[in-house]
Amino acid sequence: MKSLFKTTYPQGIFHVWLLIFRVAISIFMITHGYGKLKLLLSGGGENFLDPIGVGPVMSLYMVVFAEFVCSIFLILGLATRFVVIPLIVTMAVAAFVFHGADPFAAKELSLIYLIFYITLLITGGGKFSIDHYIKK
Repeated sequence: MKSLFKTTYPQGIFHVWLLIFRVAISIFMITHGYGKLKLLLSGGGENFLDPIGVGPVMSLYMVVFAEFVCSIFLILGLATRFVVIPLIVTMAVAAFVFHGADPFAAKELSLIYLIFYITLLITGGGKFSIDHYIKK
């Protein structure tokens, strides 16, 4: 019973969990980015939304870079703290600009991703990442 209330944990479990967490979140986000990548490759960017005023095509490029490309880097654990920054910005724009006037339910998914990416910014990629081997 006491083990349920422990606040310490084995480091190995922490690093395994970071690997699972990083890969799972990235796969989930890639599913969002893949449709946007297909839109970009088909030349349909002029119909994309422009929530921050940089133009619809540039907005699409930025979102594809964050949601698709950065997620691939995140799966590998390559430049983890760097690649979560575009993802944090994208989720913040989605939650507070694009869905700014919407009810909480519309913002919820973006906010959950935002919290996950901030967590990865703080923790880094963990022991099972390319970052760890580069650091060595």
